[in-house]
Amino acid sequence: MTKQYVITLFFLCAFVIGNAQISSNNNLYKGIMQKDSLLFKEAFNKCNIDVLYDVIDEDFEFYHDQSGTTHGKAPFIESIRKNICALSYKPSRRLVKGSTEMFPLYNNGEVYGLIQHGVHEFYASEANKEPYLTSIAKFTHLWIKKDNNWTLKRSLSYDHKSPKQTPEATSSNVFENTESIEAWMQKRKVPILGVATIKNNKLNSVNVYGKLAHGEVAPENTIFNVASLTKPVVSMLTLNLVNKGLWDLDEPLHKYWTDPDVADHAYSKLLTTRHVLSHQTGFPNWRRENPLQFQFKPGTKYGYSGEGFEYLRMALEKKFNKPLEDLVNTMLFKPLKINDTKFFWDASVNESRFARWYKDDGVSTHETYKSTKASAADDLLTTVSDYGKFAEFVLNGAGLSNDLFKEMICQQNNKSDKIKMGLGWEIIPLKNNEYALLHTGADQGIHALCIIIPATGEGLVAFTNSDNGNQLYFSLVENYLSRGKQIVESAK
Repeated sequence: MTKQYVITLFFLCAFVIGNAQISSNNNLYKGIMQKDSLLFKEAFNKCNIDVLYDVIDEDFEFYHDQSGTTHGKAPFIESIRKNICALSYKPSRRLVKGSTEMFPLYNNGEVYGLIQHGVHEFYASEANKEPYLTSIAKFTHLWIKKDNNWTLKRSLSYDHKSPKQTPEATSSNVFENTESIEAWMQKRKVPILGVATIKNNKLNSVNVYGKLAHGEVAPENTIFNVASLTKPVVSMLTLNLVNKGLWDLDEPLHKYWTDPDVADHAYSKLLTTRHVLSHQTGFPNWRRENPLQFQFKPGTKYGYSGEGFEYLRMALEKKFNKPLEDLVNTMLFKPLKINDTKFFWDASVNESRFARWYKDDGVSTHETYKSTKASAADDLLTTVSDYGKFAEFVLNGAGLSNDLFKEMICQQNNKSDKIKMGLGWEIIPLKNNEYALLHTGADQGIHALCIIIPATGEGLVAFTNSDNGNQLYFSLVENYLSRGKQIVESAK
């Protein structure tokens, strides 16, 4: 490889960075990350050298800013065997979370190659010592597609720095790699954490950490019960019906449904969808074994209520003569390609992927309650990927007119109330007239969170399967959202 080739490769990197980066949800991105895992997690970290024969191109060239160059597949593999795998300590490489960028290369509209750029850290492990950071560096890889297989053709490793030179880049930040995230979870006795992030108004990353109850690594499509994060889905269904002129926010619900428990109460004639979505129905959260009762006049103050959403479900189903799940599938899930989300358990739910609910000791579990009918308020079964798509949809306007979206983000309850409710979302005021929209979910062994910030185009979805899950919230919000510290301060 000539000096001119190296210069051309760097120029190509600079060009594609501004034009064609692909997201972490792209199948090509995921495929290259699998190759990256073989290259480093298997060959470099574990010295499983044989995997390199399928990863490295015959015409491979390696350029290192401190140890020079290596030309050819066989010499490179041999250098790993004689050098990396023969050290007196065990080296390991960790990819800095969020640093990976990928840019496909096209020829006549067909992808023939890909540039991968990122930052990685190198650690040393010795007997009776914690792994310690030895260096951090940038890398650029050129992957080439041959006969539907991807091989690494060129590798550049550069800008190596010692920990003393880069104190801000060390793994004191728990979120920089999977190992540190899972260690952080274990200390807090949270078996599984699912995280989806939105950047620039698009779903940017989806990751699931931890292990399922039977010991297998939790897959990206782990199924979570997200408790009250069911409510935003039903809220967006309802607002889309309003947007299409098929439903009225302020029409009394008694025209379609009246609960027998309150049929003789005058307040039942006042109850509207607006009251439900802003939690001003006057109902308790749940009636439990008691008759449903009004605790205050609808529309006069805030009072969180799952019963209110169930009341709305009955009215919707009566008017449209369809079950809730069919309405949501037609209006939201199918258009958004949300294909792994259910309102209740049935034969299609793959229980082997389900995140069972853990108590606060992180060992014992709660009994799995399997609801068999749809609720508008609770028990949605979903994945972080699916709910990330939904959050992206809301962040980009939720399919609503500008006027209706403005109504959604306008405080509906009394200004004096501590919680500021829009339609379906809690509103968190931020500096410079910005705001975040928030909803959480909590039940035994469940803590789930969704936050979006329209002004910055950011969003965060976080699911856990532990009574301790909410202990992760502040750190997650501060790490993944640029306005995270403001949001955390407002919650304290």
